[in-house]
Amino acid sequence: RLKSKRTEMSELTLFEGGLPSYIKELGLDEETKAIAGSSGNKRISIKGSVFRLIVNGEEIATREERSMNVVIVRNAMNTSRTFYSGSYREGEKVAPLCWSSDGKAPDSGVESPQSRNCESCPQNIKGSGDNGTSKACRYSLRLAVVLADDIEGDVYQLTLPSTSYFGKSDQDKWWSFQQYSQYLASNNVRLGVVVTEMKFDTKSPVPKLIFRPVRALPQEQYEIVREQGKTLA
Repeated sequence: RLKSKRTEMSELTLFEGGLPSYIKELGLDEETKAIAGSSGNKRISIKGSVFRLIVNGEEIATREERSMNVVIVRNAMNTSRTFYSGSYREGEKVAPLCWSSDGKAPDSGVESPQSRNCESCPQNIKGSGDNGTSKACRYSLRLAVVLADDIEGDVYQLTLPSTSYFGKSDQDKWWSFQQYSQYLASNNVRLGVVVTEMKFDTKSPVPKLIFRPVRALPQEQYEIVREQGKTLA
């Protein structure tokens, strides 16, 4: 289901006495700390600044609303990197020339690695991209999420482009994903214990998501989320 009833909770209520006691006792996990410093063949695409549910490569549903509530089940510990030869356009079915799952070195399956490691790679230098100071090698971060109104349902992979992960939001109480994770961490809250609202930044010329916490999960729902995470191990 894509429709969900939006539950409002102010930042003040959420972090000043509004948290269930079990969340305070849990503290931070390694994944939340890593962000503050895959789910198979089901994914959520943000192509064209529209939320699209993709199953086995086929688009099965779209969401007209500009926002979506999810719970983050798992997240990659490192950003991924992908390099396409020539000018890559979103939606083109072209395989990348080089890629790295951990953002440190090309994966073993890469036939044409651009460097032995990502840090010294010429495609990782500012100005190597199509314009300005951009880099030819693109960052991304993979998340595994469930829909907030269907926590026991399917787990979807969501790949955040660098514009959604890094940077800042100019909207009050909305953050890039890195900022959002740091904000939760500063309140000693894990990513997976809150419902996260993500919405498109309408000021961005490219698909860009910004984030905020909506409400804390009851403990019984958090236990379901934990079990969902185990299915991805």
